[in-house]
Amino acid sequence: MRGLIADILESGGVEVVGEAGDGREALSVVAEVDPDVVTMDVEMPEMNGIEAVERLMAENPTPTLMLSAYTAEGAEETFAALDAGAVDFFAKPGGEVSMGVSRMEEQLVETVRSVAGADLSTAGRRRRSDAAAAAASAGGATPASTSASDPASPSGGATGADIEPNTTLIIGSSTGGPDAVERVVSALPGEADLRGVVVQHMPEAFTGRFATRLDDACELSVREAEDGMRLGRGELAVAKGGHHLEITNARNGRLRLTVIDEERGEGVRPSVNVTMRSAADVVDDPLIGVILTGMGGDGSDGVQALSRIGARVLAQDEESCVVYGMPKRAAATGAVDSVLPLGDIAAGITGEHS
Repeated sequence: MRGLIADILESGGVEVVGEAGDGREALSVVAEVDPDVVTMDVEMPEMNGIEAVERLMAENPTPTLMLSAYTAEGAEETFAALDAGAVDFFAKPGGEVSMGVSRMEEQLVETVRSVAGADLSTAGRRRRSDAAAAAASAGGATPASTSASDPASPSGGATGADIEPNTTLIIGSSTGGPDAVERVVSALPGEADLRGVVVQHMPEAFTGRFATRLDDACELSVREAEDGMRLGRGELAVAKGGHHLEITNARNGRLRLTVIDEERGEGVRPSVNVTMRSAADVVDDPLIGVILTGMGGDGSDGVQALSRIGARVLAQDEESCVVYGMPKRAAATGAVDSVLPLGDIAAGITGEHS
């Protein structure tokens, strides 16, 4: 696998400056060659990828892409690695490994290049914040991660009092998105009259676990989207990986969702463009679109569709993004009403941040 990945990256113009057989060896190699980016398997002998990422971020912080098994167990381990500081992950396909990865070589090279340019100061913040909070509790200090001056700290005190009735919310994200989305939805008040969809670029084996993770973290009810699902007040659906998601009906404060298993020419599945365009077609009640951190340009067409019908559009600012790709492309369309730090997005949704 290491040889195959090295060959793919070299053929894509990425110089491979070192290899390692386990996490412990990886720490030594990184210290010696100081690479721009690391690809790290989750399952390894001697020291697994989660522990290796924790050590790496403490000793030689380097943008890291996890290589994850395409399984529910792999998803759980991958989210732990993201909490530890990894920037993103690439799901290894099942079946014949070499054939599966070779078919995805363009995506792998693009992802490695994107991760290499990531801002580590905004990646994997949750676990570090938890550690800082624990240390502060023991020592009586106030952790810096909760400072009001921290642009990626979640907004506090949101009440949802200013949000309009029957508001539909659509959030789109990619690289760095799992942590960013969690920070936004966990800051949304449960009493807010919201329902909506989260579109995160993620394989099918991971989106169910992501929905559970969000549900555990916030006051809203979060589930993975199913075909025909209806969403009411206080409910969010996570678009199913490998499929597009459309809002096909909006009536009496409830949304009807349709899961679509076809390409649609977007280059990614799920695509936030598809979901936002469908919402623009059928939602007559207040509508809010949000584009968070991620590589590529998905969402730039969708926000224009929302803007044309008078919907409110927010985008994450460059400073708080892990990768300033999707928000940058969205803002360049002129359809974005507000560009905000991650910590202010929830207040922007509830109307408490102008």
